[in-house]
Amino acid sequence: MKKIKRLGIVLLFLVLFLIIGNKSDAASSSLELNNLNFDAKILENGDMQVTETWNIDIEDTNTLYKTFKTDSSKYLGIKDVKVKEVTNGINKEFTETSRLMYHVTKDYYYGLINDDGNFEIAWGVGLDDKEDTRTYEISYTVEGAVGRYSDYNQLYWQFVGEDFEIDAKKITGTITLPKAVDDKDEIRVWGHTAGLNGEIYVTANNKIEFTINDFKAGTYVEIRTLFPLDVLSGEVQRTYNHPILDDVLEEESVWAEEANRLRNQRMMYVVIFYIAIIVIGVLLIINIIRKIKLIITRKRKKPSEEIIYFREIPRADSSPAEALYLEKEVKLDLQQNDIGKIFSATLLELALKKLIEIQSKKNEKGKDEISIKLLDREGLLGLENKDERAIGEFLLSAFNKQKDGELTVKELEKYIKNASTTKILNLQEKVKEEAKKKLIDKNLINKEEKEKYAKESSMQVLFLTLFIFCVIGSIAVVDWLGNLAIIGCVAFLIIMLLNLIATGIAIAKIDIFTQEGIDEIAKWKGLKKYMEEFSLLDKREVPEIAIWEKFLVFATAFGIADKVLKQLKIVYPDLENTINVNTYPYMYLMVHTDFSRSFSNAISTSMSTAYSSASGGGGGFSGGGRWWPEAGGGGGGR
Repeated sequence: MKKIKRLGIVLLFLVLFLIIGNKSDAASSSLELNNLNFDAKILENGDMQVTETWNIDIEDTNTLYKTFKTDSSKYLGIKDVKVKEVTNGINKEFTETSRLMYHVTKDYYYGLINDDGNFEIAWGVGLDDKEDTRTYEISYTVEGAVGRYSDYNQLYWQFVGEDFEIDAKKITGTITLPKAVDDKDEIRVWGHTAGLNGEIYVTANNKIEFTINDFKAGTYVEIRTLFPLDVLSGEVQRTYNHPILDDVLEEESVWAEEANRLRNQRMMYVVIFYIAIIVIGVLLIINIIRKIKLIITRKRKKPSEEIIYFREIPRADSSPAEALYLEKEVKLDLQQNDIGKIFSATLLELALKKLIEIQSKKNEKGKDEISIKLLDREGLLGLENKDERAIGEFLLSAFNKQKDGELTVKELEKYIKNASTTKILNLQEKVKEEAKKKLIDKNLINKEEKEKYAKESSMQVLFLTLFIFCVIGSIAVVDWLGNLAIIGCVAFLIIMLLNLIATGIAIAKIDIFTQEGIDEIAKWKGLKKYMEEFSLLDKREVPEIAIWEKFLVFATAFGIADKVLKQLKIVYPDLENTINVNTYPYMYLMVHTDFSRSFSNAISTSMSTAYSSASGGGGGFSGGGRWWPEAGGGGGGR
């Protein structure tokens, strides 16, 4: 449970970072445009003079550039390129060079055909290892920008192309016609952008204005306008002898319908998202209030008496699994590696009950070999502690593979490792469940409180899952609603964080153990501490060596058998010579072999294997277009 809580908190902060970062990918980039403005003037002959004003944050960048895909059927060329810096009233014209450069010399620029065959404007900013906010003006003339048809003139221009590599908080633009029309309705305009986050209007008899918010690199901005033939009085270079209006209206109608469908769909998703956020948020707030009340009213039980060391077995009928549940104060389930300890400890317990016999003898190579001999089959099947019986039944299935009713440790390890996943998992679940049932029957665990703890823990996992789904939704809509979405997401994250904290504290306050259980827990902890530290105590307080065979059963369950054996050797320096296989057979095995560790490793490896196997006339922009799919080209820094 603690791991889940920690994971939840880590995910909260990670996703919060992702959401805020998603607002502008340029947060981790070296370039971001605060504003990109286009001032485009159509000339009498259909050419277009453009001045781009870049207000840009720059970091660790030497050169800025913009490219135009060349296509003589769309426009005839770029000329009259100028670049200057106008930051804070500066009016510094850059020097033109006729040489292509990857890194352009500071305060120089060029407008040339690059190695890709595209027209490129590049200028040196000289901020290789610095950062600054600068404003630049880039001016140029697009030859043949307007095409004349038999019924209308058309400008269809992509101001920013998909290869443009810089985010922009805002893009604005003005297109001015060389002559005013009598009625604004004579000018037809459409805007296209992938994000559907722009607006375009005819604002005067000779003026069109457009705005795009939160432009993302890798998308595009293009404008299409039809205006009367008499607006251009010069000789237009691109002329076509057929009408265009009907084709444009049909084309833009299809794109507009698709754009409206996408807008409605997005809005529906946004509405559903926020309804879900509000409903879940209200439920979370109610849950937080409920948890706070629980935290205030509940008090954890304390042992009836303070116990530091306990020198006897707290309960004679306790199994190793029960003892481990209590010593670790397990509220849900034992961990995977605990089963190996319980398995080894239970084998020692079965040996002390004379149901099996653990022997040590020389093998063919003259080395000590531990073997297990079956003494009482019916006794194993009739064990009172059902968790011990489950291990006994598993052991019998291993004996059934042997004709002489005897298993070596290696043979048992092999059987465990080769057992089916289902068999191992069933053993694990049976041991855990039967131990818990016994603790409930003994009134050491409160069944209702345990169920409440499990329910609250599941709810916390559910809240975390819902949170992750909501975060995914937040990331999806953050670009559609901008700051509003971010505020909503952050508010929800804060509520969720408070909920997880309150739920975690409340869960910790749920005490599944009765007062009797708390008292027995204190005794098991005292026994563990005593076994770990008894060599430091007065030797008169150390029990006779005979009792240690029973103590070692629980030391094995607690995973401290090796430590206890070291303590015994300190208190009894002549231990290895004092005990023998006849007087203290199982302590002899513990002292002279790696019996406990061997079995724990075997069952833990089997458990790991089992788990891995389981386991038109103005308004919003549309998303169509692309008659000039590459005219705007790319741009960025290097």
